[in-house]
Amino acid sequence: MILERYIHREVLEKLMWILGLLVLILTSHRFVDFLADAAAGRIPGDLILSMLLMKMLSLFPRLLPAAVFLAVILAWTRLAGDKELLIMTGAGVSVTQQLLYVFKFAFTFAIFVFFVSNFVSPWAENRVEQLKLRARQESDIAGLSSGRFKEFSSGGRVVYVQELSADRQQMQKVFLQVREASRFGVLSSDSARFHRDQATDSRYVLFENGHRYLGKPGQADYQITDYRAYAVLLDQGKITADKRQPESIPSFELFGSNEPEHIAELQWRASFVIATLLLPLFAVLLNKFSFGDNAYVSLMAGILVYFVYSNLISISKTLLRREDIPAFIGIWWAHLLLALIIAAVYWLQIRAHRRSKRDRQQLLPAQR
Repeated sequence: MILERYIHREVLEKLMWILGLLVLILTSHRFVDFLADAAAGRIPGDLILSMLLMKMLSLFPRLLPAAVFLAVILAWTRLAGDKELLIMTGAGVSVTQQLLYVFKFAFTFAIFVFFVSNFVSPWAENRVEQLKLRARQESDIAGLSSGRFKEFSSGGRVVYVQELSADRQQMQKVFLQVREASRFGVLSSDSARFHRDQATDSRYVLFENGHRYLGKPGQADYQITDYRAYAVLLDQGKITADKRQPESIPSFELFGSNEPEHIAELQWRASFVIATLLLPLFAVLLNKFSFGDNAYVSLMAGILVYFVYSNLISISKTLLRREDIPAFIGIWWAHLLLALIIAAVYWLQIRAHRRSKRDRQQLLPAQR
């Protein structure tokens, strides 16, 4: 029991460091992307931290299996380097017992991974979609301010606002220049506001009580129109169906669905839990191989195996969504392949241990 707690503490310590490093790397990368979008006026600045937090929560299940795997490899590498693993083996702690210690830790952590991947991550992904929708709706006024020009449609529309309300929803004393082929249109209005068509996702500016001037520069044949309400198209959207992404759908809604995307997403979430159970066991067996004096060769070998394993899962998910493979094969074959490799390596090590033990027993009578 004392040895088991010692091993769990060793793995947990490495796990916290690895998780902190991975979160720091991904957070900084995403934060730079969101800052670039905010600077370009695609998202409001006050949504950056909310989108960053939700995005990290949605990506968290992908980090957890890899973090546990690396933590076990580093912990066993440290134990082997300080000869503690050799002492444990000499004291009668077999490979089977070591696997049992790690499996208990992985099983406890897999429960946490199950909760995060099936409840926290879909909720966070749904929040990301809502924030993206809000960002698209507010991007119209993200870079708009009183007394400054704002370009739309790559310069085809230029808006000038003399006064902007505190909630940035209403504009007063508005000027708009529209470029259409060789003609220019100019609209001036007492007030205006932005409008988005929910059906087509097109964006408009609704002008109220103003004048419209249309003609060619240098010519006097301008058309002048007075209006009470006038809508000008800023960006042409596309007609899209109101369909949620599978990543944002709760797991209980995915059960019983026959849609390939839903089946693939459900198996994808289950893969995080299975990987959390299998990868630490493989990490223990991997450190049993002799790589010479370089103790960190096992770490590099483990990373290589992890990338192959994760790529097989991703490819299987894509094939399942395209209905290129049946659902009963799905992603399960990749986990079965890793489980067979673990069983084969375990059997080889048990066989080698028995052979070594038999050779020692045969050598003792000869020495006597």
